[in-house]
Amino acid sequence: MARRHRDHHRLKTLLAQECARLMAEEGIQDFRTAKRKAALRLAVTDKAILPDNAEIEQALIDHQRLFHADHQAIRLRGLRETALEAMRFFARFRPRLVGPVLNGTAGPHADIHLHLFTDTPKDVLMFLMEHRIPFETSERRLKLNNGDQACLPVFRFGVGDTCIDLTVFTPLAEREAPRSPVDGRPMRRANLAEVQTLLAKDRS
Repeated sequence: MARRHRDHHRLKTLLAQECARLMAEEGIQDFRTAKRKAALRLAVTDKAILPDNAEIEQALIDHQRLFHADHQAIRLRGLRETALEAMRFFARFRPRLVGPVLNGTAGPHADIHLHLFTDTPKDVLMFLMEHRIPFETSERRLKLNNGDQACLPVFRFGVGDTCIDLTVFTPLAEREAPRSPVDGRPMRRANLAEVQTLLAKDRS
């Protein structure tokens, strides 16, 4: 029984490491997709062995520290600088930075994720059109702090080789962040001043 437990623990660790490799090197940004591909590559059919999102994020941090430390730090700083410029551009929508660029796990394929707040998504749409920015639209399903699911509008556009991903919330949603897909806690958000502080630390 103890040996079986050790084997399961070792396999779960290998799965987490493969998920981290897929996310860091192949540009997969969704935990579920990374788990599915890792399970296929390692021929794992028992879903009970799959690592949770927090274990994958820790494996991703370890992977980047081990294989991409210098390059990742430069890339992360560049993404944060681009995020800061985008936040200034969208200042009227009180932007908040979220996701890998904020928490430091962003790899070479990472998008910049911003939360915007306005009475209607049409405000963001018109703003993009007024500035002649080509964009794509989609929707994102997030779990709110009260446990409810919400389907929110998303606008995406490119800046150089980076994608800016805008999720649009109502003004009331600024008070409570949705739950993080990593640990289920309220998602960490950073305003413009907090991103400036992060960049100042990056440069020091």
